Amino acid sequence: MAGDTYLTVVGNLTADPVLRTTSNGSTVANLTIASTPRQYDRNTSQWVDGEALFMRCSAWDSTYSPMASNIQASLAKGMRVIAHGRLVQRSYQDRDGNNRSVMELHLDEIGPALSRNTAQVTKNPTSNSNGNGGRQAQGSTLPPQDPWGGAGNDEPEF
Repeated sequence: MAGDTYLTVVGNLTADPVLRTTSNGSTVANLTIASTPRQYDRNTSQWVDGEALFMRCSAWDSTYSPMASNIQASLAKGMRVIAHGRLVQRSYQDRDGNNRSVMELHLDEIGPALSRNTAQVTKNPTSNSNGNGGRQAQGSTLPPQDPWGGAGNDEPEF
């Protein structure tokens, strides 16, 4: 969306992602990424850690993407990840009636950082298989097939 602030964070998961189901049946994964800048101090000839950023993140399952479930099944505490999403401010009232405000990252993408992890990827079956090779049917209410997200059975084999 125009005017949204997008952010990419590289860091380590502080705990296993927590998967929960809301009262309306939606599934969300919540997690925190710790990102600590590090720089070389030439005077002491040592690496020095800076102030850590702890970024709260959330990701939702949708009709077209089981992202929250994939996160819970794939990522664990301590893993180095690369996360990209929209930075949002959310206001709420706590149990004591105080108004609070938090910043969090609504994830569009997340995955293991391959500089410190290995990964074996298993594709989810396409949820919009409509008998025409993953292409959108005329008059369909489904969104157009993402050309980069994998079209299912008509992808070339390499």
